[in-house]
Amino acid sequence: MHAGWSVAFALVVAFLLAACTGGGDSADPTRNWSEARLYREARAALDDGDFETAIDYYGKLGARFPFGSHAPQGQLDLVYAYYRFREPDSAIEEAERFIEFHPRHPEAAYAHYIKGLTNYGRRYGWFDRFLRTDRAERDTSEFAAAFEDFKAVAERFPDSRYAADATDRMVELRDPLARHELVVAQYYLERETWVAAANRAQYVVRNFPTSPSSGPALAIMVQAYRAIGLDGLAADSLRVLRANHPGAPDPSRTP
Repeated sequence: MHAGWSVAFALVVAFLLAACTGGGDSADPTRNWSEARLYREARAALDDGDFETAIDYYGKLGARFPFGSHAPQGQLDLVYAYYRFREPDSAIEEAERFIEFHPRHPEAAYAHYIKGLTNYGRRYGWFDRFLRTDRAERDTSEFAAAFEDFKAVAERFPDSRYAADATDRMVELRDPLARHELVVAQYYLERETWVAAANRAQYVVRNFPTSPSSGPALAIMVQAYRAIGLDGLAADSLRVLRANHPGAPDPSRTP
């Protein structure tokens, strides 16, 4: 009997604790806010630079009114709030979610653009500017992702207000990305890994044809193709090299 009362008492305590926990929402001042007010307050916090509060309010807006009239703009604002609050993973996650559910939304370009800025900022912060580090010498995966994000803006939304800046940033990222791939291609060439060298050099030529690295990449292609007996491809690469980079030295016939 005593054991039964103990079990009953434990259940009552557990119930009360659960009730208290569940009632915590009663302390939330936003609990009775309408969608319009919640969005308005979130936007005010964002404009004031209170990104932590803005993130909290926009999160509640999305949870309580997922199909409301303010839902799409609220999600975009949340992306920006995460970006300014230096939460890159969350910013990218929210941007990708917006793009997935609203691919034809007029502001989908903005989601791609913020994704690009976020990936760009991960590798190119103030410390890098101060030290003037060579971005080609480091891991460029975030730069590559940023390049693709900006490319999506420039190509899919050419009339958007973000297209011009996205294009400028692609140009800025082009050279370090191309130079990085060229370094890798040269690495493979020196180790006589011909196919890998040719493939990495070809990537430079195809994706960054106007970069200063395209000439040396074509030279690597000539040497690598000759080494593996693909004389036709070697001749084609040499012809393109001479046509587009007349001042470039003629690659040796024996790598």
